[in-house]
Amino acid sequence: MKPVVIVGSGPSGVHFALTLLRKGYRVVLVDVGYERPRAVRPDDTFAGLKANLDDPSAYLLGADFDGITFPGAKGEYYGVPPGKAYVFREPPGFGVRTDGFAPLFSFAQGGLAEAWTGGSYPFNDAELADFPFGWNDIRHGYEEVAQRIGICGEIDDLARFMPAHEHIMAPLDLDLHSSRLLERYGEVRDRLQRDSGCWVGRSRIATLTRVQDGRGPCRYLGRCLWGCPTDALYLPSHTLAECRSFPGFAYVPGVFVTHFSVDASRRITKLHGASERGAPVDLPVDTLVLAAGALNSARIYLESVYRATGEILRLPGLMDNQQVLVPFLNFDMIGVPYRPSSYQYHLLGMGLEMADPREYVHGQITTLKTTMAHPIIQNLPFGLRTSRAVFRRLRSALGLVNVNFHDTRRDDCMVTLERAAATDPCTLVLEYRAAPGEPARVKDALRRVRNALSKLHCFAPPPMIHVRPKGASVHYAGLIPMAASGTDRTATPDCRSRDFDNLFFADGITFPFLPAKNITFTLMANAVRVATQAF
Repeated sequence: MKPVVIVGSGPSGVHFALTLLRKGYRVVLVDVGYERPRAVRPDDTFAGLKANLDDPSAYLLGADFDGITFPGAKGEYYGVPPGKAYVFREPPGFGVRTDGFAPLFSFAQGGLAEAWTGGSYPFNDAELADFPFGWNDIRHGYEEVAQRIGICGEIDDLARFMPAHEHIMAPLDLDLHSSRLLERYGEVRDRLQRDSGCWVGRSRIATLTRVQDGRGPCRYLGRCLWGCPTDALYLPSHTLAECRSFPGFAYVPGVFVTHFSVDASRRITKLHGASERGAPVDLPVDTLVLAAGALNSARIYLESVYRATGEILRLPGLMDNQQVLVPFLNFDMIGVPYRPSSYQYHLLGMGLEMADPREYVHGQITTLKTTMAHPIIQNLPFGLRTSRAVFRRLRSALGLVNVNFHDTRRDDCMVTLERAAATDPCTLVLEYRAAPGEPARVKDALRRVRNALSKLHCFAPPPMIHVRPKGASVHYAGLIPMAASGTDRTATPDCRSRDFDNLFFADGITFPFLPAKNITFTLMANAVRVATQAF
């Protein structure tokens, strides 16, 4: 049996590989594969790191303070933690030009999900209406992935927006602020749902609350942002390690894949790339699976077509979730002592019901815990000494809602290539335009979020609301959509290319619609679905 060649070790690629390996297939996984650094002092809390490291500022802020967002900076609130720099490192020869889009790329072992916050929200039938399958067709994939990686949570009010499935373990302990928000929600639940169309509940998170496969459980060390030292928070590199235990698996790191070549019958025969030093790398292919992330899979596909035909294609339909950050102050928590030993990311979720259920708006509620204080202090309208004093009193009362919106495929959102000269490598070009009516929809949703927060005894100051640039959510999708029927540059329901018979896609490039939810869980579930049904 000839091996299946997979490009990319992100969440889609590793779960596609593991499914095939368990079925007895041989798999070769090709990757650039920058590695995650080893956890530093894994038993220390956040406070312990500051006390015990020889140079805590270098670990927490970076040797060159690259994790700091300095006063007056525009754009994002926070820089990349030094321990996550490997996730966003780019290889030589990679070029991109953007218009209206600010993408992030990853060539790490595990891909962009190495920096995710674990939100695991299945799509429902309304959100799958444009897909050539429904909830019952992908349910097994969700349940298989939940069993593999460990997802905690509860079936509560948010279940009206996200289906229940098997293998949900007990939830994480709530920090005091999250607990009080949930208690207050219980008191005003009916009014909140009636007036704001808003439901609140526990996040479903890919974080272990018990030991599983040598990982976890969460020990509430307060250092999630810098990397979980107990591996309780799931990363795709964990599944890559499991794949490497199979004798039929070969991992080929250090290769930047550029394109594939085809024969006269348009069947893929070879995969081409370059080593870190620029040496050419060629691998024979019988079946190829692109799982490099929607944008990189599109790059490889476009470059391959160009090399074979001389034609530079334009792929329309680029999608990404608009995200808006809504900081808030909980009046019930002012002056409450700060408790650093807790889970750092979101523990609660917020859902806004819409007339069209496909337009559901999803929010992740994060209470401020062990994060860098400087971006908040520097934006307070006081001098440094007063701002520090005010921040200490307010710290336990601060929180943030990350509000997510759905997206649809449109012709003016696209990916293509450009080449300055015949000898130059192609540059990936991304263009994005907001959907008609989007500003009004966002404005109305934010009004409802602020109204809901006020009923929870919270205040969200409008000047502090931050609309993130398109591309910041890293939920990229839509360029070669799957459909029951179609022509060139589409995929079949089992994500097989209609252009090249032995090519499959395993990432978001095939999604025909993008709900307002983190898509990583669905990427993994769909990879399991395709690898189970098509092989």
